[in-house]
Amino acid sequence: MAVDIQPACLGLYCGKTLLFKNGSTEIYGECGVCPRGQRTNAQKYCQPCTESPELYDWLYLGFMAMLPLVLHWFFIEWYSGKKSSSALFQHVTALFECTMAALTTLLVSDPVGVLYIRSCRVLMLSDWYTMLYNPSPDYITTVHCTHEAVYPLYTIVFIYYAFCLVLMMLLRPLLVKKIACGLGKSDRFKSIYAALYFFPILTVLQAVGGGLLYYAFPYIILVLSLVTLAVYMSASEIENCYDLLVRKKRLIVLFSHWLLHAYGIISISRVDKLEQDLPLLALVPTPALFYLFTAKFTEPSRILSEGANGH
Repeated sequence: MAVDIQPACLGLYCGKTLLFKNGSTEIYGECGVCPRGQRTNAQKYCQPCTESPELYDWLYLGFMAMLPLVLHWFFIEWYSGKKSSSALFQHVTALFECTMAALTTLLVSDPVGVLYIRSCRVLMLSDWYTMLYNPSPDYITTVHCTHEAVYPLYTIVFIYYAFCLVLMMLLRPLLVKKIACGLGKSDRFKSIYAALYFFPILTVLQAVGGGLLYYAFPYIILVLSLVTLAVYMSASEIENCYDLLVRKKRLIVLFSHWLLHAYGIISISRVDKLEQDLPLLALVPTPALFYLFTAKFTEPSRILSEGANGH
């Protein structure tokens, strides 16, 4: 195979794009930025992303997809009030919105029309921040080689958030107006207003910290799920198994946290060795059991009552 010989590319992410191929002859352009959907190989040639995402990549995308859903549920519960019967319908609607947004995002991604994406393998943290590695050969002129080396893990999250926002604005106001009769007019749309705040925050978080979240999200899930479970059980004054079983809502919250525990454990282990990693899932109920066994020593109800009285 004949390949034209040109000076080597500078920079970590600069590459040569294929201009012409005729049989065994390949002609590449000058060193520069790779087109979308391609990244440089070890020889500094831009190669299309043709690999399938790894399990860890899917788990990362699942984590980023869960963030707006969990925030939706939190603010719906926060603003719906205890006597409101609209909370359940809003929860279901938020789940429908995020599910449809996820499916639509996969369908519009390359290859278009199928629930499958092709991707480039994430090799290191710098792959997420190619804009920081544009070379300056003469310390004056900068060769701009910024491209999505982790295609499409970076931009697909933005597309998903955009669809979530559009679907929320189309569906949720009509639903809330019809069924949220137990709330005042000023409270009906507060969960929607909250989403208009946290979606920009999530977008900035992905833009700035996407690479850090990619490597840290399993530990974030475990820590936050442990903390929120402990806070919920103490705030609900759950001190024994009977307190836990007396209301269905408490069981739903418990099982939801157990799913998050399992998600975090699977993300950390990556299930590389199935026979060694699956027994780790037996640790999922451990935090709740530890809380129930030790609650009698801490007496969260007494701590809450003293805090309410200002002691």
